[in-house]
Amino acid sequence: MSIAEIAGAAVTQERRLVTAIPGPISQEMQARKTAAVAGGVGITLPVFVVAAGGGILVDADGNQLIDFGSGIAVTTVGNSAPAVVEAVTQQVAAFTHTCFMVTPYEGYVRVAEELNRLTPGEHEKRSVLFNSGAEAVENAVKIARAHTRRQAVVVFDHAYHGRTNLTMAMTAKNQPYKNGFGPFAGEVYRVPTSFPFRDGETDGAAAAARALDLIDKQVGADNVAAIVIEPIQGEGGFIVPAPGFLRALQDWCTEAGAVFVADEVQSGFARTGAMFAVEHDGVVPDLIVTAKGIAGGLPLSAVTGRADIMDAPHAGGLGGTYGGNPIACAAALAVIDTIERDGLLARAGQIEKTMVGRLNAMAAEDTRIGEVRGRGAMIAVELVKAGTTEPDADLAKRVSAAAHAQGLVVLTCGTYGNVLRFLPPLSMPDHLLEEGLDILAAIFTETR
Repeated sequence: MSIAEIAGAAVTQERRLVTAIPGPISQEMQARKTAAVAGGVGITLPVFVVAAGGGILVDADGNQLIDFGSGIAVTTVGNSAPAVVEAVTQQVAAFTHTCFMVTPYEGYVRVAEELNRLTPGEHEKRSVLFNSGAEAVENAVKIARAHTRRQAVVVFDHAYHGRTNLTMAMTAKNQPYKNGFGPFAGEVYRVPTSFPFRDGETDGAAAAARALDLIDKQVGADNVAAIVIEPIQGEGGFIVPAPGFLRALQDWCTEAGAVFVADEVQSGFARTGAMFAVEHDGVVPDLIVTAKGIAGGLPLSAVTGRADIMDAPHAGGLGGTYGGNPIACAAALAVIDTIERDGLLARAGQIEKTMVGRLNAMAAEDTRIGEVRGRGAMIAVELVKAGTTEPDADLAKRVSAAAHAQGLVVLTCGTYGNVLRFLPPLSMPDHLLEEGLDILAAIFTETR
Protein backbone atom coordinates (compact mmCIF):
# COMPACT_ATOMS: atom_id res chain seq x y z
CA MET A 1 0.00 0.00 0.00
CA SER A 2 1.09 3.56 -0.65
CA ILE A 3 1.33 6.11 2.16
CA ALA A 4 -1.86 7.72 0.87
CA GLU A 5 -3.68 4.37 0.95
CA ILE A 6 -2.40 3.65 4.47
CA ALA A 7 -3.50 7.07 5.68
CA GLY A 8 -6.92 6.73 4.09
CA ALA A 9 -7.69 3.31 5.52
CA ALA A 10 -9.63 2.84 8.75
CA VAL A 11 -7.35 2.49 11.77
CA THR A 12 -7.92 -1.02 13.11
CA GLN A 13 -7.33 -1.40 16.83
CA GLU A 14 -4.52 -3.91 16.65
CA ARG A 15 -0.76 -3.81 16.95
CA ARG A 16 0.89 -4.91 13.74
CA LEU A 17 4.55 -4.95 12.75
CA VAL A 18 5.35 -5.42 9.07
CA THR A 19 8.93 -4.10 9.20
CA ALA A 20 11.56 -3.50 11.82
CA ILE A 21 11.05 -0.30 13.81
CA PRO A 22 11.78 2.12 12.22
CA GLY A 23 11.01 0.79 8.76
CA PRO A 24 12.72 1.79 5.51
CA ILE A 25 10.30 4.59 4.61
CA SER A 26 10.58 6.10 8.09
CA GLN A 27 14.36 5.83 7.87
CA GLU A 28 14.30 7.69 4.57
CA MET A 29 12.11 10.40 6.08
CA GLN A 30 14.40 10.62 9.08
CA ALA A 31 17.30 11.32 6.73
CA ARG A 32 15.24 14.12 5.18
CA LYS A 33 14.44 15.44 8.66
CA THR A 34 18.13 15.51 9.54
CA ALA A 35 18.89 17.50 6.39
CA ALA A 36 16.02 19.96 6.73
CA VAL A 37 15.10 20.40 10.41
CA ALA A 38 17.22 22.12 13.06
CA GLY A 39 19.29 19.65 15.03
CA GLY A 40 17.94 20.92 18.33
CA VAL A 41 14.61 19.23 17.62
CA GLY A 42 14.98 15.74 19.06
CA ILE A 43 12.79 12.71 18.32
CA THR A 44 11.90 9.94 20.75
CA LEU A 45 10.92 7.33 18.17
CA PRO A 46 11.72 8.00 14.47
CA VAL A 47 8.61 6.44 12.94
CA PHE A 48 6.73 8.87 10.71
CA VAL A 49 3.01 8.72 11.39
CA VAL A 50 0.45 8.87 8.58
CA ALA A 51 -2.72 7.97 10.50
CA ALA A 52 -3.91 7.46 14.07
CA GLY A 53 -7.03 6.70 16.04
CA GLY A 54 -8.22 4.97 19.19
CA GLY A 55 -5.04 3.61 20.76
CA ILE A 56 -3.05 3.09 17.55
CA LEU A 57 -0.47 5.07 15.54
CA VAL A 58 0.08 3.97 11.92
CA ASP A 59 3.46 4.75 10.39
CA ALA A 60 4.55 5.25 6.78
CA ASP A 61 5.67 1.63 6.51
CA GLY A 62 2.27 0.30 7.58
CA ASN A 63 3.30 -0.62 11.12
CA GLN A 64 0.64 -0.12 13.81
CA LEU A 65 1.95 0.89 17.21
CA ILE A 66 0.17 0.97 20.57
CA ASP A 67 0.22 4.55 21.80
CA PHE A 68 1.09 5.01 25.49
CA GLY A 69 2.13 8.62 24.85
CA SER A 70 -0.84 10.56 23.42
CA GLY A 71 1.57 13.12 21.95
CA ILE A 72 2.59 13.92 25.56
CA ALA A 73 -0.93 14.00 27.03
CA VAL A 74 -2.48 15.89 24.11
CA THR A 75 -4.75 13.41 22.31
CA THR A 76 -6.64 12.53 25.49
CA VAL A 77 -9.97 11.95 23.72
CA GLY A 78 -8.22 10.05 20.93
CA ASN A 79 -6.42 11.05 17.78
CA SER A 80 -8.77 12.51 15.15
CA ALA A 81 -11.73 11.98 17.46
CA PRO A 82 -14.88 12.11 15.29
CA ALA A 83 -16.48 15.04 17.11
CA VAL A 84 -13.25 17.04 16.89
CA VAL A 85 -12.84 16.29 13.18
CA GLU A 86 -16.41 17.37 12.47
CA ALA A 87 -16.13 20.59 14.48
CA VAL A 88 -12.81 21.55 12.94
CA THR A 89 -14.04 20.80 9.41
CA GLN A 90 -17.06 23.03 9.87
CA GLN A 91 -14.97 25.85 11.30
CA VAL A 92 -12.35 25.67 8.52
CA ALA A 93 -15.14 26.03 5.98
CA ALA A 94 -16.53 29.08 7.80
CA PHE A 95 -13.31 31.03 8.51
CA THR A 96 -9.83 30.23 9.75
CA HIS A 97 -8.70 33.46 11.43
CA THR A 98 -9.62 37.04 12.17
CA CYS A 99 -7.57 37.65 15.36
CA PHE A 100 -9.90 37.87 18.32
CA MET A 101 -8.40 41.24 19.28
CA VAL A 102 -9.41 42.71 15.91
CA THR A 103 -12.81 41.18 15.14
CA PRO A 104 -13.94 38.68 17.81
CA TYR A 105 -16.03 35.53 17.37
CA GLU A 106 -18.27 33.40 19.54
CA GLY A 107 -16.02 30.33 19.69
CA TYR A 108 -13.47 32.11 21.88
CA VAL A 109 -16.21 33.32 24.23
CA ARG A 110 -17.76 29.85 24.43
CA VAL A 111 -14.42 28.26 25.35
CA ALA A 112 -13.92 30.89 28.06
CA GLU A 113 -17.42 30.20 29.38
CA GLU A 114 -16.73 26.46 29.48
CA LEU A 115 -13.41 26.93 31.26
CA ASN A 116 -15.06 29.19 33.81
CA ARG A 117 -17.69 26.49 34.36
CA LEU A 118 -15.36 23.50 34.54
CA THR A 119 -12.45 24.78 36.64
CA PRO A 120 -12.66 24.38 40.44
CA GLY A 121 -14.53 26.93 42.54
CA GLU A 122 -17.88 28.70 42.37
CA HIS A 123 -16.41 32.23 42.38
CA GLU A 124 -16.71 34.60 39.43
CA LYS A 125 -14.05 33.78 36.83
CA ARG A 126 -12.48 35.05 33.65
CA SER A 127 -10.39 33.24 31.02
CA VAL A 128 -7.87 34.27 28.37
CA LEU A 129 -6.66 32.03 25.53
CA PHE A 130 -3.16 31.50 24.13
CA ASN A 131 -1.33 28.91 22.02
CA SER A 132 1.06 26.84 24.16
CA GLY A 133 1.44 25.79 27.77
CA ALA A 134 4.58 27.87 28.21
CA GLU A 135 2.83 30.94 26.84
CA ALA A 136 -0.05 30.45 29.27
CA VAL A 137 2.28 29.95 32.25
CA GLU A 138 4.15 33.12 31.37
CA ASN A 139 0.89 35.06 31.13
CA ALA A 140 -0.28 33.66 34.46
CA VAL A 141 2.84 35.20 35.99
CA LYS A 142 2.10 38.50 34.23
CA ILE A 143 -1.43 38.49 35.61
CA ALA A 144 -0.25 37.65 39.13
CA ARG A 145 2.33 40.42 39.05
CA ALA A 146 -0.19 42.95 37.79
CA HIS A 147 -2.63 41.97 40.53
CA THR A 148 -0.20 41.92 43.45
CA ARG A 149 2.24 44.57 42.22
CA ARG A 150 4.99 42.21 43.38
CA GLN A 151 7.74 40.48 41.39
CA ALA A 152 8.86 37.23 43.04
CA VAL A 153 7.71 33.91 41.60
CA VAL A 154 8.17 30.72 43.64
CA VAL A 155 8.56 27.36 41.90
CA PHE A 156 9.67 23.89 42.98
CA ASP A 157 12.34 21.25 42.59
CA HIS A 158 11.62 18.89 39.66
CA ALA A 159 9.30 21.46 38.04
CA TYR A 160 8.74 21.86 34.32
CA HIS A 161 6.90 24.90 33.00
CA GLY A 162 8.11 25.41 29.41
CA ARG A 163 10.83 26.54 27.03
CA THR A 164 10.42 30.34 26.86
CA ASN A 165 12.98 32.42 28.74
CA LEU A 166 10.83 32.92 31.83
CA THR A 167 9.50 29.37 31.88
CA MET A 168 13.01 27.95 31.43
CA ALA A 169 13.96 29.88 34.56
CA MET A 170 10.95 28.31 36.28
CA THR A 171 11.91 24.81 35.06
CA ALA A 172 14.25 22.80 37.29
CA LYS A 173 15.95 20.36 34.91
CA ASN A 174 19.01 21.66 33.09
CA GLN A 175 19.42 19.11 30.28
CA PRO A 176 17.92 19.32 27.73
CA TYR A 177 15.69 22.27 28.60
CA LYS A 178 18.05 24.98 29.87
CA ASN A 179 21.63 24.09 29.11
CA GLY A 180 23.40 26.89 27.23
CA PHE A 181 20.31 29.08 26.85
CA GLY A 182 20.81 31.59 29.68
CA PRO A 183 20.82 34.14 31.13
CA PHE A 184 17.32 33.55 32.40
CA ALA A 185 14.63 35.81 33.79
CA GLY A 186 15.13 37.01 37.34
CA GLU A 187 12.95 36.99 40.45
CA VAL A 188 12.35 33.23 40.22
CA TYR A 189 12.98 31.28 43.44
CA ARG A 190 13.05 27.49 43.83
CA VAL A 191 12.09 25.55 46.95
CA PRO A 192 11.75 21.83 47.79
CA THR A 193 8.64 20.00 46.67
CA SER A 194 6.86 17.03 48.23
CA PHE A 195 8.37 13.85 46.78
CA PRO A 196 7.43 11.02 49.15
CA PHE A 197 9.49 8.35 47.38
CA ARG A 198 12.69 10.38 47.73
CA ASP A 199 12.19 12.68 50.71
CA GLY A 200 10.42 10.07 52.84
CA GLU A 201 7.88 12.64 54.01
CA THR A 202 4.30 11.42 53.81
CA ASP A 203 2.86 14.38 55.72
CA GLY A 204 2.11 17.00 53.09
CA ALA A 205 1.69 19.80 55.62
CA ALA A 206 5.16 19.09 57.03
CA ALA A 207 6.69 19.06 53.54
CA ALA A 208 4.97 22.37 52.79
CA ALA A 209 6.21 23.89 56.05
CA ARG A 210 9.78 23.17 54.95
CA ALA A 211 9.23 24.98 51.63
CA LEU A 212 7.30 27.86 53.14
CA ASP A 213 9.98 28.45 55.77
CA LEU A 214 12.49 28.98 52.96
CA ILE A 215 10.12 31.36 51.19
CA ASP A 216 9.64 33.40 54.34
CA LYS A 217 13.37 33.55 55.09
CA GLN A 218 14.89 33.86 51.62
CA VAL A 219 12.22 35.67 49.58
CA GLY A 220 9.85 37.31 52.01
CA ALA A 221 6.10 36.80 51.89
CA ASP A 222 5.46 40.43 51.01
CA ASN A 223 7.53 40.05 47.82
CA VAL A 224 5.81 36.95 46.43
CA ALA A 225 3.52 37.54 43.47
CA ALA A 226 2.76 33.87 42.90
CA ILE A 227 3.48 30.29 43.83
CA VAL A 228 3.33 28.18 40.66
CA ILE A 229 3.13 24.40 40.92
CA GLU A 230 2.10 21.37 38.88
CA PRO A 231 -0.40 19.39 41.01
CA ILE A 232 1.30 16.31 39.60
CA GLN A 233 4.75 17.15 38.31
CA GLY A 234 5.04 16.00 34.71
CA GLU A 235 8.52 16.10 33.21
CA GLY A 236 9.91 15.88 36.74
CA GLY A 237 8.67 12.30 37.04
CA PHE A 238 4.89 12.22 37.58
CA ILE A 239 5.44 13.14 41.22
CA VAL A 240 2.26 13.09 43.29
CA PRO A 241 2.69 15.26 46.41
CA ALA A 242 1.77 13.96 49.84
CA PRO A 243 -1.78 14.75 50.97
CA GLY A 244 -2.05 18.23 52.43
CA PHE A 245 0.90 19.72 50.56
CA LEU A 246 -1.09 21.66 47.98
CA ARG A 247 -3.66 22.75 50.56
CA ALA A 248 -0.95 24.20 52.82
CA LEU A 249 0.54 26.14 49.89
CA GLN A 250 -2.87 27.51 48.97
CA ASP A 251 -3.59 28.56 52.56
CA TRP A 252 -0.23 30.36 52.78
CA CYS A 253 -0.94 32.23 49.53
CA THR A 254 -4.32 33.36 50.82
CA GLU A 255 -2.78 34.65 54.03
CA ALA A 256 0.19 36.29 52.29
CA GLY A 257 -1.81 37.91 49.51
CA ALA A 258 0.05 35.90 46.85
CA VAL A 259 -1.57 34.15 43.88
CA PHE A 260 -1.72 30.34 43.92
CA VAL A 261 -1.26 29.10 40.33
CA ALA A 262 -1.90 25.48 39.34
CA ASP A 263 -0.05 24.47 36.17
CA GLU A 264 -2.40 21.81 34.79
CA VAL A 265 -0.90 21.75 31.30
CA GLN A 266 -0.17 18.03 31.44
CA SER A 267 -2.57 16.91 34.17
CA GLY A 268 -5.75 18.71 33.09
CA PHE A 269 -8.81 17.74 31.06
CA ALA A 270 -9.72 14.33 32.49
CA ARG A 271 -6.19 12.97 32.35
CA THR A 272 -6.09 12.05 36.07
CA GLY A 273 -9.68 10.87 36.50
CA ALA A 274 -10.85 14.33 37.52
CA MET A 275 -11.26 17.22 35.13
CA PHE A 276 -8.28 18.85 36.90
CA ALA A 277 -5.72 17.19 39.18
CA VAL A 278 -6.11 19.75 41.99
CA GLU A 279 -9.61 18.36 42.55
CA HIS A 280 -8.09 15.22 44.08
CA ASP A 281 -6.74 17.45 46.88
CA GLY A 282 -9.83 19.62 47.25
CA VAL A 283 -7.83 22.70 46.26
CA VAL A 284 -9.27 25.73 44.44
CA PRO A 285 -6.43 27.64 42.72
CA ASP A 286 -6.55 31.39 42.18
CA LEU A 287 -5.38 30.78 38.61
CA ILE A 288 -5.28 27.54 36.63
CA VAL A 289 -3.19 27.04 33.48
CA THR A 290 -4.35 24.58 30.82
CA ALA A 291 -3.13 23.38 27.41
CA LYS A 292 -2.20 19.98 25.86
CA GLY A 293 -5.44 17.94 26.16
CA ILE A 294 -7.66 21.01 25.82
CA ALA A 295 -8.10 20.89 22.03
CA GLY A 296 -7.45 17.37 20.76
CA GLY A 297 -4.11 18.19 19.13
CA LEU A 298 -4.67 21.76 17.97
CA PRO A 299 -2.59 24.51 19.60
CA LEU A 300 -4.58 26.13 22.39
CA SER A 301 -3.91 27.09 26.00
CA ALA A 302 -5.61 29.16 28.64
CA VAL A 303 -5.39 30.92 31.97
CA THR A 304 -8.57 30.84 34.03
CA GLY A 305 -9.06 32.38 37.43
CA ARG A 306 -10.67 34.71 39.88
CA ALA A 307 -12.23 37.66 38.10
CA ASP A 308 -10.53 40.33 40.22
CA ILE A 309 -7.10 38.81 39.53
CA MET A 310 -7.71 38.13 35.85
CA ASP A 311 -8.98 41.67 35.26
CA ALA A 312 -5.89 43.27 36.83
CA PRO A 313 -3.87 43.78 33.60
CA HIS A 314 -4.75 46.86 31.56
CA ALA A 315 -6.71 46.56 28.31
CA GLY A 316 -4.34 45.39 25.59
CA GLY A 317 -1.92 43.90 28.12
CA LEU A 318 -2.94 40.32 27.31
CA GLY A 319 -3.39 38.61 23.96
CA GLY A 320 -1.58 37.49 20.84
CA THR A 321 -2.22 37.13 17.14
CA TYR A 322 -3.18 33.46 17.20
CA GLY A 323 -4.42 33.09 20.78
CA GLY A 324 -7.82 31.43 20.77
CA ASN A 325 -7.71 30.66 17.05
CA PRO A 326 -11.26 29.79 15.89
CA ILE A 327 -10.28 26.33 14.65
CA ALA A 328 -8.62 25.45 17.96
CA CYS A 329 -11.64 26.81 19.84
CA ALA A 330 -13.97 24.60 17.80
CA ALA A 331 -11.78 21.61 18.65
CA ALA A 332 -11.76 22.48 22.35
CA LEU A 333 -15.55 22.68 22.51
CA ALA A 334 -15.77 19.26 20.87
CA VAL A 335 -13.19 17.84 23.31
CA ILE A 336 -15.15 19.09 26.32
CA ASP A 337 -18.36 17.68 24.92
CA THR A 338 -16.66 14.33 24.24
CA ILE A 339 -15.25 14.10 27.77
CA GLU A 340 -18.64 14.73 29.33
CA ARG A 341 -20.76 12.78 26.87
CA ASP A 342 -18.56 9.68 26.80
CA GLY A 343 -17.86 9.52 30.55
CA LEU A 344 -14.11 9.86 30.13
CA LEU A 345 -13.46 10.80 33.76
CA ALA A 346 -14.64 7.33 34.71
CA ARG A 347 -12.66 5.84 31.84
CA ALA A 348 -9.46 7.41 33.21
CA GLY A 349 -10.22 5.76 36.55
CA GLN A 350 -10.64 2.38 34.84
CA ILE A 351 -7.31 2.80 33.06
CA GLU A 352 -5.66 3.67 36.39
CA LYS A 353 -7.04 0.53 38.01
CA THR A 354 -5.77 -1.68 35.20
CA MET A 355 -2.34 -0.06 34.86
CA VAL A 356 -1.57 0.31 38.56
CA GLY A 357 -2.69 -3.24 39.26
CA ARG A 358 -0.50 -4.72 36.55
CA LEU A 359 2.50 -2.49 37.28
CA ASN A 360 2.34 -3.20 41.02
CA ALA A 361 2.34 -6.90 40.21
CA MET A 362 5.52 -6.36 38.16
CA ALA A 363 7.06 -4.33 40.99
CA ALA A 364 6.37 -7.16 43.47
CA GLU A 365 8.57 -9.39 41.33
CA ASP A 366 11.22 -6.84 40.36
CA THR A 367 12.95 -4.57 42.89
CA ARG A 368 14.23 -2.37 40.05
CA ILE A 369 10.74 -0.84 39.98
CA GLY A 370 11.12 1.50 42.92
CA GLU A 371 7.63 2.99 42.82
CA VAL A 372 4.44 2.94 40.78
CA ARG A 373 2.64 6.28 41.02
CA GLY A 374 0.24 8.65 39.31
CA ARG A 375 -3.48 9.08 38.84
CA GLY A 376 -5.93 8.17 36.11
CA ALA A 377 -4.23 7.73 32.75
CA MET A 378 -1.12 9.55 34.02
CA ILE A 379 0.92 6.70 35.49
CA ALA A 380 4.66 6.18 35.90
CA VAL A 381 7.22 3.76 37.28
CA GLU A 382 10.47 4.98 38.79
CA LEU A 383 13.35 2.65 37.96
CA VAL A 384 16.24 2.13 40.38
CA LYS A 385 19.23 -0.12 40.90
CA ALA A 386 17.84 -3.36 42.31
CA GLY A 387 16.99 -3.10 45.99
CA THR A 388 18.03 0.57 46.30
CA THR A 389 16.63 4.03 45.57
CA GLU A 390 19.53 4.90 43.25
CA PRO A 391 18.09 6.14 39.92
CA ASP A 392 18.70 3.86 36.93
CA ALA A 393 18.41 5.97 33.80
CA ASP A 394 20.12 3.31 31.70
CA LEU A 395 17.40 0.79 32.52
CA ALA A 396 14.73 3.32 31.54
CA LYS A 397 16.45 3.77 28.19
CA ARG A 398 16.74 0.03 27.60
CA VAL A 399 13.14 -0.70 28.52
CA SER A 400 11.77 2.12 26.38
CA ALA A 401 13.96 1.13 23.41
CA ALA A 402 12.78 -2.49 23.70
CA ALA A 403 9.16 -1.33 23.88
CA HIS A 404 9.61 0.82 20.80
CA ALA A 405 11.09 -2.09 18.87
CA GLN A 406 7.98 -4.13 19.68
CA GLY A 407 5.54 -1.43 18.60
CA LEU A 408 4.73 0.17 21.95
CA VAL A 409 5.21 3.93 22.30
CA VAL A 410 6.38 4.83 25.82
CA LEU A 411 8.06 7.98 27.09
CA THR A 412 10.69 8.63 29.72
CA CYS A 413 10.92 11.56 32.11
CA GLY A 414 12.21 12.53 35.54
CA THR A 415 14.98 14.77 36.80
CA TYR A 416 17.28 11.74 36.78
CA GLY A 417 15.94 10.31 33.49
CA ASN A 418 14.86 7.11 35.23
CA VAL A 419 11.06 7.27 35.01
CA LEU A 420 8.85 5.55 32.45
CA ARG A 421 5.60 7.47 32.00
CA PHE A 422 2.40 6.18 30.49
CA LEU A 423 -0.21 8.50 28.98
CA PRO A 424 -2.61 6.37 26.93
CA PRO A 425 -5.51 8.12 25.22
CA LEU A 426 -8.78 7.59 27.05
CA SER A 427 -10.14 6.15 23.80
CA MET A 428 -7.77 3.17 24.03
CA PRO A 429 -9.66 -0.16 24.13
CA ASP A 430 -8.94 -2.54 26.99
CA HIS A 431 -7.32 -5.20 24.83
CA LEU A 432 -4.63 -2.77 23.62
CA LEU A 433 -4.02 -1.51 27.15
CA GLU A 434 -3.51 -5.08 28.35
CA GLU A 435 -1.32 -5.95 25.36
CA GLY A 436 0.92 -2.96 26.02
CA LEU A 437 1.28 -4.02 29.66
CA ASP A 438 2.04 -7.58 28.53
CA ILE A 439 4.88 -6.22 26.40
CA LEU A 440 6.27 -4.25 29.35
CA ALA A 441 6.06 -7.26 31.67
CA ALA A 442 7.97 -9.40 29.19
CA ILE A 443 10.63 -6.72 28.74
CA PHE A 444 11.20 -6.42 32.48
CA THR A 445 11.57 -10.19 32.70
CA GLU A 446 14.01 -10.29 29.77
CA THR A 447 16.19 -7.44 31.09
CA ARG A 448 16.84 -8.94 34.55
